[in-house]
Amino acid sequence: MQLSVKEAAVLLHVSEKTVYRWIKKQMIPFYRIHEQIRFNRSELLEWATSRHIPVHPDIFPPEESKERSISTLSEALHEGSILYRVEGHDKPSVLRQIVHLMRLQTQIDKEFLYEMLLRRESLGSTGIGNGIAIPHTRNPVIMQIERPSITLCFLEQPIDFQALDGKPVDTLFTLLSPSVRAHLAMLSRLSFVLHNQTFRELLAQQASREQITRGLKLAESNVSHPFALQNNPLDTTMNPLSS
Repeated sequence: MQLSVKEAAVLLHVSEKTVYRWIKKQMIPFYRIHEQIRFNRSELLEWATSRHIPVHPDIFPPEESKERSISTLSEALHEGSILYRVEGHDKPSVLRQIVHLMRLQTQIDKEFLYEMLLRRESLGSTGIGNGIAIPHTRNPVIMQIERPSITLCFLEQPIDFQALDGKPVDTLFTLLSPSVRAHLAMLSRLSFVLHNQTFRELLAQQASREQITRGLKLAESNVSHPFALQNNPLDTTMNPLSS
């Protein structure tokens, strides 16, 4: 679904003037369609997530509201796995190793998945800063999986991921989703959970699987609504683009 400037402003909890300023500075992904500015819903959430900008629950269109309940991050992580000391000296080699180690449904072609992850990175790094990246396929539906999954990987050595803050990446959340809505839900929830200081500390310590799982469940339980706003998007300590 294509969004107007007004709709984008509502979803990002900013003024239309701010959105136009971002457009003028080429800071936000947008399209010109018949001389009108339009935004792709999925791209907008990815962009907001990478810049720690909380989004409005209306990021999901009403017609999708009858879709079955979206998995929690804890459920998705249980479907995937937590991997330690993943080797690789650059982005392609790390992604290949992750795909090789991932717990995948039998029908998934690993080489195809690897190519899709690389293709997404060619559009722009999924490194969101603070040593964290969120690799995923550009079109979630293309993998035809049954349930959302998250594979959390800690690298043997940090690598340059062309992240926004220029810092090397050592922690990756690789997302696989059965639908666009499930993909958006996981991105949104992950964005909020990564604001939780206790959970971030567990990641920095590369804590045990049991500690990380427990910490993730606790971080999720602190959010009264899956898409509740935990930070003011105009707070320049979390959102430098608003200044």
